[in-house]
Amino acid sequence: MLGLAISVASTVVLLRGLMDHSLLNTSHGQAAVGWLVMEDILSVLILVLLPTVAASSSGFDWVSLAVTLLKAAAFAAIMYFIGTRFFPWLLEKVAHTRSRELFVLAIMAIALGTAMGASEIFGVSLALGAFVAGAIISQSHLSHQVEGDVFSFREIFSVLFFVSVGMLVNPIFLWQNIAQVTAIALLVVVGKAAIVILLGLLLPRPARTFLIVAIGLSQIGEFSFILGQSGVALGMLSADQYSLILAAALISITVNPFMYKLLPIAETYLPRLPHFWRRFDQSVTLPEIADERLVDHVVIVGYGRVGKEIVGVLQSLAVPILVVEMDAERIAGLNERTIPALYGDASNSNILAHAHLDRAKALVSTAPEESAALMIVTAARDLNPKLPIIARAATVDGVRELAEAGADHVVQPELEGGLELLNHTLLSLDFPLREVYQYAETVRREQYNFAAPASDEHRSMHDLLLSLKGFEIVWLPVEASSPLAGKTLAESQLRAQSGASVVALVRDGQLTAIPSTTMIFEPGDRVGVVGENAQIDAAQNLLIGV
Repeated sequence: MLGLAISVASTVVLLRGLMDHSLLNTSHGQAAVGWLVMEDILSVLILVLLPTVAASSSGFDWVSLAVTLLKAAAFAAIMYFIGTRFFPWLLEKVAHTRSRELFVLAIMAIALGTAMGASEIFGVSLALGAFVAGAIISQSHLSHQVEGDVFSFREIFSVLFFVSVGMLVNPIFLWQNIAQVTAIALLVVVGKAAIVILLGLLLPRPARTFLIVAIGLSQIGEFSFILGQSGVALGMLSADQYSLILAAALISITVNPFMYKLLPIAETYLPRLPHFWRRFDQSVTLPEIADERLVDHVVIVGYGRVGKEIVGVLQSLAVPILVVEMDAERIAGLNERTIPALYGDASNSNILAHAHLDRAKALVSTAPEESAALMIVTAARDLNPKLPIIARAATVDGVRELAEAGADHVVQPELEGGLELLNHTLLSLDFPLREVYQYAETVRREQYNFAAPASDEHRSMHDLLLSLKGFEIVWLPVEASSPLAGKTLAESQLRAQSGASVVALVRDGQLTAIPSTTMIFEPGDRVGVVGENAQIDAAQNLLIGV
């Protein structure tokens, strides 16, 4: 029982460690997570079988074992055929009430009710019932909303879980049994890592994969406590032995973050043992994000609707990018498209430390939550004080807080949407384009409090708009068929015939302001003309030969 308890690592600790060291979305991190998921599933099965094993001290009772397995199978079958249809249907009905409180209560009732029903009716463990409830809810199209609503509960319970573990540790017992505590802790931290490395000699995987798995598994956590508690309840462990498990967990979880520091050391010195290394490193490492690609890149935090648009535009412009996202499905899609991506929560981990912000051109935070955006901006500014940072805010207060935290540009989507509506409205009323944009920019500066201008500027822009109504500056192309192609500006008599003035000309990407009268119009040129709407229409007719 003690061996089972100390063999199960903590998935929570593993995920946090991989996330903090930018390893979670690599092939090595995925192998470690897969290993831990299998451990969790097997732990649930062990919990199902423990009561039968404990009751068979006088001899193994195959009948009891068969009955236990049949009960577990019946529970799984009922949940598969009925639960997978009923629970998603129920959640959808509750969602239509548009009451978030009722929706959260329904989630908790399904999870806790399934766990209790599994225990009371079918005699299986609470852990198995909760596991199955989560698997069923994940099949609903509302699973993402469920995940968002229970996120705070998960964080609270995680904290309470580890606090309760700490409260169970008896310091006096630990001191009196320091030799046993040290032995168990070494077995967990060093022994489990050594076993994984030895397995690397048998399985054809890269050496780095087994080193990361070894480091990740060198700790024990939540299922160890559950197995230990079950062992105590069934009389298979004593209270002192359970205290040893708690002590080993406390030490291993504390030491585990420092174990990742050993990874580069191991990768440096182990190749010096050529016979061992050839046997240990039996496969070519799958391609990961190449550091040399992350130069002059733009870091986009979040790959939601806004992030996707930014990534699409930057890709079309051949700008190097790196996406930081905490949704595993989105990360998988980015990997399929060979877009560099890091999996993790940029607002609550060290993931940005692996984004090479010292070599980045800019960082864009698309996080809609202002608290998360504030932490992202603060962390990025600490890592690179000169990095241009563009962030998203939901409120006016959020704009000010993000600017104070170090964001160079803050965008409030509601305000920007209103200004865009304003632009189209004024343009449809024949106000000139340039002045419309300047007017919108004045409103934008006032709302964002960027060196808030006096109301006189707002008023003067308002007066200028009214005075220039119907006056426009536009760019007109010179086609090969244009009657003005090959003629000089003086020969075209464009101003005399239309009343519009030529103020600029663009040729081969080069801008010429106030072109001379001897400049010859060539096909492909774009001519900037200024005048009233009727004058611009006349100039356009001359250029196309109407």
